[in-house]
Amino acid sequence: MEFVIKISQFLLSLSLLIVLHELGHFIPAKAFKTRVEKFYLFFDVKFSLFKKKIGGTEYGIGWLPLGGYVKISGMIDESMDTEQMAQEPQPWEFRSKPAWQRLIIMLGGVTVNFLLAIFIYIGMSYFYGDTFLPNENITDGLVIESTVANRAGLLTGDKILAVDGDKIETFSEISEKVLFGNDILIERDGKQSTVTMPEDFLAQLLDSKETGFISLRQPFVVIQVPDTSYNKASGLKQGDIFLGLNGVKTKYADEVKTVLEKFKGQDVSATVKRGEEEINVPLKVNKDAKLGIVVAGASTPETLETLGYYNFDVKDYSFLESIPVGLGKAKDKVVSYWDQLGAIFTPSTGAYKGVGGFKAIYDIFPSFWSWQVFWSITAFLSIMLGVLNLLPIPALDGGHVMFLLYEMISGRKPGDKFMEYAQMVGFFILIALVLFANGNDIYKAIFG
Repeated sequence: MEFVIKISQFLLSLSLLIVLHELGHFIPAKAFKTRVEKFYLFFDVKFSLFKKKIGGTEYGIGWLPLGGYVKISGMIDESMDTEQMAQEPQPWEFRSKPAWQRLIIMLGGVTVNFLLAIFIYIGMSYFYGDTFLPNENITDGLVIESTVANRAGLLTGDKILAVDGDKIETFSEISEKVLFGNDILIERDGKQSTVTMPEDFLAQLLDSKETGFISLRQPFVVIQVPDTSYNKASGLKQGDIFLGLNGVKTKYADEVKTVLEKFKGQDVSATVKRGEEEINVPLKVNKDAKLGIVVAGASTPETLETLGYYNFDVKDYSFLESIPVGLGKAKDKVVSYWDQLGAIFTPSTGAYKGVGGFKAIYDIFPSFWSWQVFWSITAFLSIMLGVLNLLPIPALDGGHVMFLLYEMISGRKPGDKFMEYAQMVGFFILIALVLFANGNDIYKAIFG
């Protein structure tokens, strides 16, 4: 069932993005009386799953789910229809239209991608509002779980105040900014200092295969005491929250783990909160510093707030208020993804090791159905698709735009033969990138 939910979200999101992107090319092409021969979701190599011709355009669904396309007459694209290009230009062909019209047609797809993301962020701001944790409300610092980050100089309990001079406003900003930042301003034991991250920090993090990085400090909450546990008769109950061990205060789970290390193989007295009471429970600590129980942190912001650990802010917006908020979120995501691309194309950072393909996209969808999460992921993927398509690689929209701008500035149109060769080069670059990204997925699946 989990697979069905995840794959349904994955396919629905990608199908929506592909159809709307291609619609962005289709509408201006039709508006400028340019013939569109095909409009396809997925690629119809050799055959299609479905097709129907309406008004001179064949609409269909291909079997190869690597994207989609519109085939515009008189345009050198992935179809490589050189036979048509060898004939005399016709007035309804792409190549016969003024450069400014061709530019609008080529920019239509990415324009729709960015507009879709903006509309989603505006809608989410209006319907869901924002629940966030102000950085100033993280009074006892963070959990820094990564040994790579520890070696760089970040430790559990540190408050992260700014990255590269940019003040941290909310908890949700921290991980991403630290991943792609250089100078981290921290506060430790009341004193401020700067930690400079190594240039290949991201590469080290990926090579370490550690799953944890930066997270909120959480309470140590008992979820279950198994029947086979050596602490079954201790009196611990589900929902108990650890407050101390042998007189040492342990407000957070990381503190409990630290204290347990000191009492390996010993008996201890745990102070736990049960409802409104504080009680003492005798426990045994095994030689591995474990208690033989199942524990977890708090699952929701409401729970953390009720327990008194953090104070979250909740903002609701009117429709008019949601417009600038949505625009701001879209802008921030574009800037963020552009920074990530910069890191990926800088070999010394090692960020390319984290590039993923379709499996990586599939994995970001949750195993439960949530429209809020679905639309949030879809908005980000729409921005990702828009930014990637603007890269000046032949065969991408950005490559066509690059040649059109050259034509408009120089007054000289690149020859059809040159465009054919450029399209082939771009196609091979794209295939290489797809193979690399999905190869990374396969490597991770095999080796972790």
